[in-house]
Amino acid sequence: MLLLVDRHLVQTIVPGTRLTIMGIYSIFQAANSSTNHKGAVTVRQPYIRIVGMEETNEASREFKKIASNQDACKDMCSTIAPSIFGHDDVKKAVACLLFGGARKNLPDGVKLRGDINVLLLGDPSTAKSQKTAPIAVYTSGKGSSAAGLTASVIRDSSSREFYLEGAIVLFTWRVAIHEAMKQQTISIAKAGITTVLNSRTSVLAAANPPSGRYDDLKTAEDNFDLRTTILSRFGLIFIVKDVSLYDQDKIIASHIIKVHSSAQAASGDIRASKEENWLKRYIQYCRSECHPHLSEAACAKLQSDYVDIRREMRQQANETGEAAAIPITAMQLEAIIRLNESLAKMKLSHVATESDVTEALRLFKVCTMDAACSGINQHIHITPDMANDIKQAENQIKRRLGIGNHISERSLIDDLTRMGMNESMVRRAILIMHQRGEVECQRERHIIVRKV
Repeated sequence: MLLLVDRHLVQTIVPGTRLTIMGIYSIFQAANSSTNHKGAVTVRQPYIRIVGMEETNEASREFKKIASNQDACKDMCSTIAPSIFGHDDVKKAVACLLFGGARKNLPDGVKLRGDINVLLLGDPSTAKSQKTAPIAVYTSGKGSSAAGLTASVIRDSSSREFYLEGAIVLFTWRVAIHEAMKQQTISIAKAGITTVLNSRTSVLAAANPPSGRYDDLKTAEDNFDLRTTILSRFGLIFIVKDVSLYDQDKIIASHIIKVHSSAQAASGDIRASKEENWLKRYIQYCRSECHPHLSEAACAKLQSDYVDIRREMRQQANETGEAAAIPITAMQLEAIIRLNESLAKMKLSHVATESDVTEALRLFKVCTMDAACSGINQHIHITPDMANDIKQAENQIKRRLGIGNHISERSLIDDLTRMGMNESMVRRAILIMHQRGEVECQRERHIIVRKV
């Protein structure tokens, strides 16, 4: 049904909101290219002219009772993607994304977004692309074009007039994504239409590194293959690795088998759908009724910790001689503030306390800070004896592998260990030579090529 909204009701509701409306059922005559011909049939289309509307909030004592529970955040995070084993911090980040922070309008007209953007980067088969949001637009980079994902211009079949269609400038268009994720607007200049559209939405992005898997022998910048200007717009960045551990693999396999075996029995169970609907209604209620702000103690703690984080990153850059792939700027401070507000929303609290700041900083450090500090320079403390062993390993690698030739990494390591060298020192020698550009790793680090 086509709805007409005008005057003071315009831009009071964001897309995806469930509404109760009151309006006048009307009919308008649609313009048609064939109306100039004699005997043409006039096309009339119905619409509702809205005179009043309200969001369908279902506030109840049940929500307040749930919010008063000390484990409210933990319970809500456990209901997100229950078929996926582990990744508790990622699920909490997705929960923060769904609840969002508080949108603010400053006296000078500047609007500060409250939506949280999350990026998952890492190995395949780690459940990065599972859809979790109840209201979302899902797309993949290779399955769509920039023109189709941006606000595109469409010609109406009946009126022959141009109109705009689309949700947000998405990831395939790297230049335009800056405005959509920061200012939450999309500037359009197409087919004579010049306007600015709102894109008030969160972005949950998943990506694989260029080599297919996360390569520990590469720098974080090489693994991301994204501009720092884009990375800085994500409040939380997770590096998801497929670590092979016997006990963990056994638990994951048991969980997956249990999910598949119980899927048929649970298909007719209405309790799961009720639980999902409860979470949707609770998120909607929290987003509309709760707009938390930071307490004075929380502000002081956040300021102190942010300054410490900046000092640590500056110290790391001085030691390694390289800037972090993910810059820690004022954007990250705003992201932590939004995390605080989101955590407070989960508890229906109008004030974000020091405990919320502590949890938000912990979540920020285990994902974005670890991603910013990741790279081949991490955790390499070389003693003089180790330096001598690594130098010998480098000489043997150069003697074993001529310029332009290639060899299997496993074969190279096995050959040098049979000569009495330590495998760890051989791997570090390969790492250092890769850092200097003397060797190149191909086929997900299975093949090593001598360059210089």
